[in-house]
Amino acid sequence: MNVADWLWRAARLRPEAPALLTGDRLEATQATFAARAGGLAATLGARFGVAPGDRVGLFMKNRAEYLEALYGIWWAGAVAVPVNAKLHAREAAWILDDAGAGLCLVSDDGAGPLADAAPDTRLVSVDDPDWRALTGAEPLARPAPRDDQDLAWLFYTSGTTGRPKGVMLSNLNLMAMTLCYPLDVDPVTAVDAALYAAPLSHGAGMYSLVHARAGARHVVPPSGAFDPAEILDLAPRLSHVSMFAAPTMVRRLVDAAKTGAGTGEGLRTIVYGGGPMYVADIEEAVATLGSRFVQIYGQGESPMTITALSRALVADRDHPRWRERLGSVGTAQSCVDLRIADAEGHPLPEGEVGEILVRGPQVMRGYWANPEATAKTLRGGWLWTGDLGRLDADGFLTLTDRSRDVIISGGTNIYPREVEEVLLTHPDVHEVAVVGQADLEWGEVVVAFVVLQPGTAWDPGALDRHCTETMARFKRPKVWRRIDALPKNNYGKVMKGDLRALSRTAPCP
Repeated sequence: MNVADWLWRAARLRPEAPALLTGDRLEATQATFAARAGGLAATLGARFGVAPGDRVGLFMKNRAEYLEALYGIWWAGAVAVPVNAKLHAREAAWILDDAGAGLCLVSDDGAGPLADAAPDTRLVSVDDPDWRALTGAEPLARPAPRDDQDLAWLFYTSGTTGRPKGVMLSNLNLMAMTLCYPLDVDPVTAVDAALYAAPLSHGAGMYSLVHARAGARHVVPPSGAFDPAEILDLAPRLSHVSMFAAPTMVRRLVDAAKTGAGTGEGLRTIVYGGGPMYVADIEEAVATLGSRFVQIYGQGESPMTITALSRALVADRDHPRWRERLGSVGTAQSCVDLRIADAEGHPLPEGEVGEILVRGPQVMRGYWANPEATAKTLRGGWLWTGDLGRLDADGFLTLTDRSRDVIISGGTNIYPREVEEVLLTHPDVHEVAVVGQADLEWGEVVVAFVVLQPGTAWDPGALDRHCTETMARFKRPKVWRRIDALPKNNYGKVMKGDLRALSRTAPCP
């Protein structure tokens, strides 16, 4: 099945229902959305020679036309190659070249630099006056037939440790992800609205499928980006709003609500994931905005679909182990088989830390044109995630760290997230990241990079005492570094490689 069939079906069932909005301004009904996607699909084939299976790039910020372009690519049976609009043009050009995408749909604000960086790629701008002619062509009657294993989405990893790899996601992978969502994350109906404040080139765009299947609304904020005050103002006018947010975005939304920008009215569900959400932060989020939060854990290779922690569990304060559960990432989603394994792939007992292995219909087919990386990551029928964690007796998964982030000091493993969780309970700490630094005596020592709350004084002695009162002494940081802001990539993830490099420089004042 072609995943664009869901849009085609929604348009037949509820043609006059709202589909695409910019803020609270209607851009297209379900019928118009489908007609534009079908028209673009026809144009891609007739004018640009795009055939089923061809890769077509997307390089633009969030906007309603992004969804027209994405579903038009799928309607044509082609493979979408979404590229984060925040990337440098040379980085985007490398991805398009690696994917073999001879055509890229862009917006004018990024077209110039990309044209210089990728001279062999044909660019078509959604800002061109001809765009409506492209989408207004006589549409293909229905999406091109595709097999479940045919590629639909070629997602490039963020590339924090070298060149990004192209994750091959089939129609089946995206269907499994989509069908898990109403079972494990949040039920969706036609009255709901998906608000795309996170990049459509990433997880937010994948969740468009959930809402297309339900015939729900797709909303791009007028700014096209994440603005907490804008979201808190817009949500009451839309109602029944769901959104995906990285933990850093949740933090900013909570901060805005606490300053009086809004109460969260109209926000039904905030799905958070894509990085570590610390217990102190989610406790504050629930206390400030109420029971609106659901956590998911996944990665590009198993998109948005490994575990989920329901809104009831996030808000629960009655269970005797509620805090422990709140610090987890929940239980396996419906289509997922989960294992904690040793280096040989053997399952480990409950409570022991090992690598997280996953299998199921949501797991990628492999990495594009990279058999070596595929063989390393897909072994014995399992996806080796590179993440470390442990399972409890009830099936709750707690992440410890990425395997490459574990600090080995004096022969003992120290998990940075555990130290970060403790430091975030100190009132002076706004954000923190912990890395290892080479040491002749210990092998590695723990280094803490701390962003202070506004108006607080730098007192590493107080932070050290807080650690010794809360956890084993060998885990506490040996080096304290004050920093104005943590370095983050385009998806809001902390760049720990940059911090390791910084740890080798002179200490911050």
